[in-house]
Amino acid sequence: MAYTVTTRTRASSIAGIIALALIALGLILPAFASRSLIQDLFFILTMLTLAQLWNLIAGFGGMVSVGQQAFVGIGAYAMFAGVILWGWDPVPAILLGGVAAFLLAIPMAFFAFRLAGAYFAIGTWVIAEVTRLIIAQWKTLGGGTGTSLP
Repeated sequence: MAYTVTTRTRASSIAGIIALALIALGLILPAFASRSLIQDLFFILTMLTLAQLWNLIAGFGGMVSVGQQAFVGIGAYAMFAGVILWGWDPVPAILLGGVAAFLLAIPMAFFAFRLAGAYFAIGTWVIAEVTRLIIAQWKTLGGGTGTSLP
């Protein structure tokens, strides 16, 4: 009896081509789209990303986490630090935000993934609150009130 594994179907090929076309459109969109359209798309895609994060954690993982804001916050503060303190261009500084969130995730996962149920939810909340209290001391970037890009 022979088994076959299908790694690509006609539908997945079409979806891949559409995805590449949407990525190309997203890259050239700032050349001809209005600023308000770009801001609206940025907001929608940010909310979509956060919804996917929640779906992965609570939906597929079955873990109710209330600490995601720590990753968003540390990423934003790291990006702003790259722009304001080190003079980076804002677009490459976004990658710095992702690296900072990753570096926060390593020790957070070490502690949080040992908890289950309500303890996991409370533990992630505490970790996020500790992160907020530490970042609030960073006066150069506005402390707990935040700041704007120059």
